Amino acid sequence: MTDPLDRATSKAPPTLGEGCLSRYDVDAMSPEDGTDFEGAEALWKELTSARPQDESDGLDPQ
Repeated sequence: MTDPLDRATSKAPPTLGEGCLSRYDVDAMSPEDGTDFEGAEALWKELTSARPQDESDGLDPQ
């Protein structure tokens, strides 16, 4: 390791697209990138079931 800036740092996965259409390349991601989240579906169900029935934006119309 001759470059002092090339240390053990995190790097973003490859992206597809440009500008505001830029997104991570899902096919290039792996569990090492932190993409494996077993509890995601259960968490999503918990969060969406806890929503109030009123879908208003919560602003007080004065």
